Amino acid sequence: MRFCIGTMALLRAVFSSLLFSSSFALVQDLDDTFKDSRMEDVWLVDFYAPWCGYCKKLEPIWQEVGAELSRSGSPVRVGKMDATAYSGMASEFGVRGYPTIKLLKGELAYNYKGPRTKDDIIEFANRVAGPAVRSLPSRQMFEHVLKRHSVLFVYVGGESPLKEKYIEVASELIVYTYFFSASEDVLPESVALHELPSVVVFKDGTYFTYDEYEDGSLSSWVNRERFQSYLPIDGFTLYELGETGKLVAIAVTDEKDQTERSGRLKGLIQRAATEHRDQFNRDFQFGHMEGNDYINSLIMGEVSVPSIIILNTSNEQYFLPTESIEDLEQLLRFFSSVLDGSAPAFGGDGFFQRIKRVAYDARSTIMSVFRSSPLLGCFLFGLPLGVISLMCYGICTAESDDDPELMKRDGFTDEEEEAEEEEQPRLTAGDQDEDGEKLQQKSPTEKKVD
Repeated sequence: MRFCIGTMALLRAVFSSLLFSSSFALVQDLDDTFKDSRMEDVWLVDFYAPWCGYCKKLEPIWQEVGAELSRSGSPVRVGKMDATAYSGMASEFGVRGYPTIKLLKGELAYNYKGPRTKDDIIEFANRVAGPAVRSLPSRQMFEHVLKRHSVLFVYVGGESPLKEKYIEVASELIVYTYFFSASEDVLPESVALHELPSVVVFKDGTYFTYDEYEDGSLSSWVNRERFQSYLPIDGFTLYELGETGKLVAIAVTDEKDQTERSGRLKGLIQRAATEHRDQFNRDFQFGHMEGNDYINSLIMGEVSVPSIIILNTSNEQYFLPTESIEDLEQLLRFFSSVLDGSAPAFGGDGFFQRIKRVAYDARSTIMSVFRSSPLLGCFLFGLPLGVISLMCYGICTAESDDDPELMKRDGFTDEEEEAEEEEQPRLTAGDQDEDGEKLQQKSPTEKKVD
């Protein structure tokens, strides 16, 4: 019995080792010959640096990505390149930091900016590797896709200049969302379009149609509409929202202490997003954030919980209400005051704010090191400060024998000392004064007194 159990354990270990080795082989190590061969396939590449901690953290996830894409039959090939060893090629692909994930399809290179999780990376690869605009041949397919995606862009109609523009925008923004095309009979009967062709976005349980005269360029409109009107916000989402050019109105709450006021503020933000979309959707993105730690580090201050804050991610300004928000009318007045410029703005990206940011980040880094490892913190920061302190102490306490100030305090300078030595006669032990007493040498000070 023990022999069987031991054999089974050994077989499992061997199988796991083989599985790991096979997944490892599915991620190819790329060199400078990759430039000539890459056009034949679609590649998902991790540009890394061997010393980069984030790269090392991504490594096991990257192996899982390679194994999953291969197992699912995806046409995407997965590779990794040491950007420090092949810096010239990395520079050609626009690599500026590590790790950098890019999907290379023909002449195009798409940057991945999402969370570094297996599912998110795979979803990005499958979306970008496919056609920029996917066709929806039936209503059943439309309903299936609508259930899978919270935001859905659809071109409705035949060939037209608008479709050409739509395909161009889809090729540019496919890194963020999916784009589809369909005929009018594929859409539900509840969808009524005033004219064809049209571009429609389905989200928040309803739909909105693109209007060139009111909404500006199609690219800008798609970029503004690619999020739900109200959504949970974290640090990564806030970074993405910054690319839309909108102000971000956030209800800051605490999930561990769900008070009645927290629920009310979240509800007010949601109502503003849905009931007053026509008034504020073009300028605002709405949502809530659990906890104030991230907001505090962003504004280098303290935001009370619960509260409401508006962030301008383009210039790092933020706005706080001057009165307690108790109802929707007060909230709408606050939004309007931000838009018309009457609300006071805090923060910003000016010179003094940048200096403050450097000091704040340095302080935060030092504090985090001391919290995680006090001994390491003392070694990294205490030892250099101690050495510098000793050096300064030595410099300040060093005395010079030829210090003029010291000699002045003693009553003479170098010139005076030489003159006194010349005037003073040599004295011997036998020299006596008129009273028969031995003469004693007097100091220059004593002679002056005499």
